[in-house]
Amino acid sequence: MKKHIVCFGDSNTHGYCADPGDCADGGNRFNEDERWTCLLQRLLGEEYLVLEEGLGGRTSVFSDPLHEAMDGLHAAYPILMTHEPVSLLILMLGTNDTKERFAANAAAIAVGMERLIQKCRTVDCWGGKTPNILVICPPPLGEGFHDEVMGKGCVEKSVALPKYLETVAERNGAHYLNAGEFCAFNPVDFTHLTRDAHRKLAEKLAALVPALVG
Repeated sequence: MKKHIVCFGDSNTHGYCADPGDCADGGNRFNEDERWTCLLQRLLGEEYLVLEEGLGGRTSVFSDPLHEAMDGLHAAYPILMTHEPVSLLILMLGTNDTKERFAANAAAIAVGMERLIQKCRTVDCWGGKTPNILVICPPPLGEGFHDEVMGKGCVEKSVALPKYLETVAERNGAHYLNAGEFCAFNPVDFTHLTRDAHRKLAEKLAALVPALVG
């Protein structure tokens, strides 16, 4: 049995590309040679199975009044059980939680992630082993960000998020990585990873995952 690495996130796990000029196929999704999940699979090798579970707009726990089935809390059980036994769950969420309509500051967003972590730990998907979760804090939204639908205050909340998520991860026995320390969002919509950032994230994780999985 290969070691199952479940990558549970939003559009940056799905591989959305906001700049067609940055995508080899010229579309709005990075291809299998560009997405961090696919690059991670290639770098880790055949001993691992990297599983993509990215949904554009996904939040940690907040129900979106504009779109159905967006909160990770209710998706966690079926996704984890689909891929059991899970060797490592990678959670990269938080960007969509900053939307004005959720009225949650950075501290509250982190509490939402804490609830999601605790839910995932209770799912019987770990093959009899201790739940193994890596929380990745996404890069902060760029200073040029402007999206009337997402609303006001998103940049400030995303900038404040890393310290809260780190505390939550430590408190719940999860590993932690701040992606904002080594990659950034693009200068087009200031919300999505560039192709280069996908590569950097994959390389960083390829160096970390073997030690986390054991």
